[in-house]
Amino acid sequence: MSGISDREILSWPDFGLAVRELARNVVADGFQPEIVLGIARGGLVAAGALSYALGIKNIHTMNIEFYTGVDERLAEPLVRSPAPNPLDLAGARVLVVDDVADTGATLRVAQQFCTGHALDVRCAVLYEKPSSVIRCEYVWRRTDRWITFPWSAEPGLLPGAQAESPEARPNG
Repeated sequence: MSGISDREILSWPDFGLAVRELARNVVADGFQPEIVLGIARGGLVAAGALSYALGIKNIHTMNIEFYTGVDERLAEPLVRSPAPNPLDLAGARVLVVDDVADTGATLRVAQQFCTGHALDVRCAVLYEKPSSVIRCEYVWRRTDRWITFPWSAEPGLLPGAQAESPEARPNG
């Protein structure tokens, strides 16, 4: 496995700075989203923080399963419950938020889900990797390194829970 120097480590303070910078970029671009759509699980923390930074109370979640283990994924991302009601997106400007665009496959599924319902769909991520098939409109940092997020660096407290560190969770 890669060494610590091969990792991008996001701290909680840097996360706060990243979210404010993303919010400023959205505002500077003139985009005025009406809905923030957070991709579960990693994107939920970022989506919640970004919705506060932008002052948007209308937040939805979308659970998209792709990774099943370390470097193991489904053939295609799979939308799981919860998914927003497409009628709730009708005519709205939607900001899709995730923690990282690694392959970009989950973001592509979210964009396709919104297409035909939403007026405008744009993506914001903390990190975007060169391998992503989606080029996000709002990116805090671009990297090809492995990312350790503060919310998934420690193991869960329930029995059998594992840390979602770089050794346990690929970035999706």
